[in-house]
Amino acid sequence: MKKNHRLFLFAACMTLAVSMWLEPAWAGKLQDAIASAPQGTEPGQIDPSKPAGFLGIPGAPQVNMILAFCWAVWVGWIFSTVGAFGGVMAGVGHMSIFGLGGYAKSFKETTPALNKAVTDSIRGSNQYLVGLSALISSFNYYRMGRLVVPLAVSLGVGSILGAWGSVTLSAGKISFSQYQGYFGLFVLALGIYLFYETSAAGQASKKKAKAAAAAFEASVKKQKSGEKVDTAAMGVKVTEISITSIKFTFYGVEFKFNPLIPFLGGIVISAIAAFLGVGGGFLLVPFLTSVAELPMYLAAGTSALAVLISMITSIITLISKGVQFDWVLIGIELAGIALGSVIGPRTSKYFSDILLKRLFIVLALYVGIDYVLRGFFNYRIFG
Repeated sequence: MKKNHRLFLFAACMTLAVSMWLEPAWAGKLQDAIASAPQGTEPGQIDPSKPAGFLGIPGAPQVNMILAFCWAVWVGWIFSTVGAFGGVMAGVGHMSIFGLGGYAKSFKETTPALNKAVTDSIRGSNQYLVGLSALISSFNYYRMGRLVVPLAVSLGVGSILGAWGSVTLSAGKISFSQYQGYFGLFVLALGIYLFYETSAAGQASKKKAKAAAAAFEASVKKQKSGEKVDTAAMGVKVTEISITSIKFTFYGVEFKFNPLIPFLGGIVISAIAAFLGVGGGFLLVPFLTSVAELPMYLAAGTSALAVLISMITSIITLISKGVQFDWVLIGIELAGIALGSVIGPRTSKYFSDILLKRLFIVLALYVGIDYVLRGFFNYRIFG
């Protein structure tokens, strides 16, 4: 465990170091976009007399750092609890709560280059937050015996190809309106699908997941009553590994999967996630609970490790394309992410399997509908 901890920590530090080392070399792209924007006080214009805001742009939104920290705690908690929605919630924060989305959108006609530069920065900022949460969550879930490492690695290897290809093809080419609309569309589709998953028809096909979840919840009740239970010892135990089949047990229930399926799934899921600038947990969790038939208690940790691999690939690729970041904002947010990600795995066991899914669904339906309307139809539900 200590060896794996050092390896992943080293990878995370290297990603951050490469990011900050390459940033000055690519700063010219952002400066050129700022210089090409018309000056003035109207939307879509830059007022040089205003104080610098996001990305050092005069007149850009100045994010309240206390709000940024608190929102990041929520992002870290939701991702580490459900194994998904961290990138979506990070995106909601950057686009709506902090006002960066409307600011980027104002340059759609006047300065498309600046519109796309801010959009790519939002995408990458989301991924930094999810990446750290995924790192911390992976360690915590592994220690609790709630992470299926072979399954996460199969997904992660596929995600390297998907994330690299998606970012390479889309960086600098997506307007904010397109980004927001597609962001909402995918989230809405997921909410509808998961709504079906929690119905009687959807639950009927998940006998193994339900049995494992019931056993896990029973052990938690014993702990609450004061009985000592070694949950880690009853956690994930890999019993067989081959090229075409991997078997493991969780609380006495056996699961098996073909590693080729999550590899292919990882390619598709990470390509979509990298395009949206999110971690992909909102696609990975349904994949794990539906295709692999895992209970939510395993899906969160397994998703986190797969997301971590994808995030490192995606962030490095974005940086290589010249994307700039607001490091002060990201630093504050990462502190909040760390706190939320430590709390999440310790509180998730107190929520039922179905409740976690329904929390996911409510968020997905609201965010999906709102962002589809904003991105494609320029209509807001609120505000």
